[in-house]
Amino acid sequence: MDKLAEIMAHKRSEIAPLVRPVSEAELAALDASLPRPPSFAAALRRRDGQLAVIAEIKRRSPSAGTIREGISAVDQAKRYQASGADALSVLTDAKYFGGDLGDLHAVTAHFAAHAPARPCLRKDFMVHPVQVLQAREAGASAILLIVRALSDDEIATLHRAAAAAGLDALFEIHDEPDLARALRHGAKIIGVNNRDLAVFTTDLAHSERLIPQFPRGVIAVSESGIATAADAARARAAGAHAVLVGEALMKTPDPAALLAAFRHV
Repeated sequence: MDKLAEIMAHKRSEIAPLVRPVSEAELAALDASLPRPPSFAAALRRRDGQLAVIAEIKRRSPSAGTIREGISAVDQAKRYQASGADALSVLTDAKYFGGDLGDLHAVTAHFAAHAPARPCLRKDFMVHPVQVLQAREAGASAILLIVRALSDDEIATLHRAAAAAGLDALFEIHDEPDLARALRHGAKIIGVNNRDLAVFTTDLAHSERLIPQFPRGVIAVSESGIATAADAARARAAGAHAVLVGEALMKTPDPAALLAAFRHV
């Protein structure tokens, strides 16, 4: 079993006790009852044309091991906010990434009380609309859909659930078949994961090959393997509107300087 298959099997088992019917009507009612989160899609298209940065809160990962175990999600969100990150990605998977849904709640609550708010992506392995409901309750602006980890029926169900809940969906792909499937499902934001989640090798050439194939109007994100200004420049040259950066920003003592370097490529 490859690593992604292992993670997805665990996730399906983990959420099994929570699974119940969640209708689009319920999600729409929830959306109407809660304050509107900031737009994730809008944050990725900067008016000045510069590269947008999605700054990730990630304590550990299967590929990197421990990054910053025990770090407060809110403290890291404050650093990113002060550094001018355009959006945040908050890991909510516990077993493999050291995150928690409470991290997302705490970060969005901080933004609600301390402007300027930043839209937050719930970064997790989504398999059921109950997780979309959780994301909206926690103040997320978007969810992640890993195309190769889901059936077409699951993608369609989760995408409709996100729309009903007022959330954007970031479709994550790794190759041409993934891209074709994302486009068939009407993806408006597509991220190329430069890391192969089956074996955890990373190569920016995936973004360089795939992003030029995106239709005009699709927001392009390059994910993983962005550590330096040169890496960001490669993503930008390929046509990326935004980069998603976790490990490098978690480790640097000066996230503002690194964000500025990414943005001004």
